[in-house]
Amino acid sequence: MTKIAILGSGMAGFGAAHRLHAEGMPSTLYEKRPYHGGHTSSYKFEDRYVFDEGPHVSFTKNERIKSLFAESVHNEYLSFATKVNNHWKGYWIKHPAQINLYGLPGDLVANIIRDFVHAQYTPYGEIRNYEDWLRASFGNTFAETFPMEYTVKYHTTTANNMSTDWVGPRLYRANLEEVLRGALTPASADVHYIEGFRYPTYNGFVSYLNMFLTQTEVKVGHKLVSIDPRAKRLTFENGAAAPYDQIVSSVPLNDLIPMIQGTPRDVLEAASRLACSEAVIVSLVVDRPDLIDAHWTYFYDQDYFFTRLSTPHLQSPKNVPPGCGSLQAECYYSKKYRPLDRKPDECIEPVIKDLYRCGLLREGDKILFKHAMHIAYANVIFDLERASALATVHGYLDDLGIAYCGRYGDWAYIWTDESFVSGENAAQKILDRMKK
Repeated sequence: MTKIAILGSGMAGFGAAHRLHAEGMPSTLYEKRPYHGGHTSSYKFEDRYVFDEGPHVSFTKNERIKSLFAESVHNEYLSFATKVNNHWKGYWIKHPAQINLYGLPGDLVANIIRDFVHAQYTPYGEIRNYEDWLRASFGNTFAETFPMEYTVKYHTTTANNMSTDWVGPRLYRANLEEVLRGALTPASADVHYIEGFRYPTYNGFVSYLNMFLTQTEVKVGHKLVSIDPRAKRLTFENGAAAPYDQIVSSVPLNDLIPMIQGTPRDVLEAASRLACSEAVIVSLVVDRPDLIDAHWTYFYDQDYFFTRLSTPHLQSPKNVPPGCGSLQAECYYSKKYRPLDRKPDECIEPVIKDLYRCGLLREGDKILFKHAMHIAYANVIFDLERASALATVHGYLDDLGIAYCGRYGDWAYIWTDESFVSGENAAQKILDRMKK
C-alpha cells in the first residue's frame, strides 16, 4: 500500500488528509507539537478561558467549505456581521478609514481629499512596489498617514520594500463620492472585505478540525529533522523514522528545505531569503464584557506597542465565563527586519499600559488572566526578494515530488478556507501522479 505522509496538522494538512480520505487513500499526519491544530490551534487556560493562536474566523464564501466546517462542529457555530475599526492618535475610526474621515482634523481631511483627487486624475507612472501602489491609489497624505504606517507595524518592513502580490481585496479602492460622503457625514456603507463570519460555539477555532481527525492517522510529538529523498525516509527528533512513497508538506519552507538531504546550495540560499513575521500574542481576560464592540481594531501609531487587537469573547461568549470580556493583542517582529528584543512575557505590561492609554481598560478594571504566547510564524512578508526566492524553492520541491501547501508551504497570504483547499490541491497532485 502507498505510504503517504502529511507534514503539519493545520488547516492545510487536514485538507490534504480529507482529499485523500475521499479517494480511499490512507495517510499518516505528523505534527511536531503534542497536539494538533498548527496555526489554527486553540488553548483553554485554567479550564475556562479559550484563546486561539491569534485571531481566526471563518468568512469563506465557498459553500462546500462552509458545509464541511459546520458538519465538523455539528452545526454548533455562531454567525456575526463583521465590526472592524481603527485607532489613530486618539480617534476611533470606522474601517476602512478612507471612507470614514468624518471627525478627523480638518486640515488632514482637506489634504487627504486634495491628494486623492490628484491621484485619481494624474498618471502615476510605473508601479514598482506597494508604496507606489498606495500613493497612486489613495494619494500621498492618506498613504503616508495610514497604510504606510501600518505596514511598518504589521509587516515589519517599509512599503517600498514590498510587492503588491498580496493585496487582493484587502485594501478597499474607494471612489471620490465615497471619500467625500465619508468626510462630510458620520454614516458610511459597510464595505470591509469580510462582511460576516462564523466561529465555533465551543472550544475555539480548532474545533473546525474535529471531523477530520478520523480521516487520517495523527501522530503528534513528531518533529521532523530530516528527509532523505533517495531512501524516501523521514526522521524525527523523538528517534522515530518512517518510510514514505509520497509527501504533502505544510512545513514552513525555510524550515523544510534545510532538512532535505542533498539540497543544493542555491536552493538553501533562496529558502533563507524568504521572510515572514513572528508575533507575540498577549491575551487578557477582564471582569467586564463591554470593552469594545469591534471584533478587531487596527492601531496605526508607532508608539502603540501592539498592532492589532481582537475580542475573543465577541466571537463566542463561551470563550470566557459569564460577565467577562477578553482581549488579544498582536505585537509583530521578524528575524529579517525587526528581531524580537524581549521575552514574550515582557510584552504583557506594555500592552496593558497602552490599553489603559487608549481607554479600553479603565480604572477599577480587574484583569483576571494574562498570558503571552510567541508565534514563530505569523504572516508571510511579501518583500521584493520573495518572488525569485520562492520560484527557486518551489521548483526544487516540484523536482523532488514533494507537494507543498498552506500559508507557509505556498508561502502566500492565504486564509483558512484557502489553506484547507491548498491542502486538498496538494493531495490531488499526488493522486494524479499515482495514476500515471
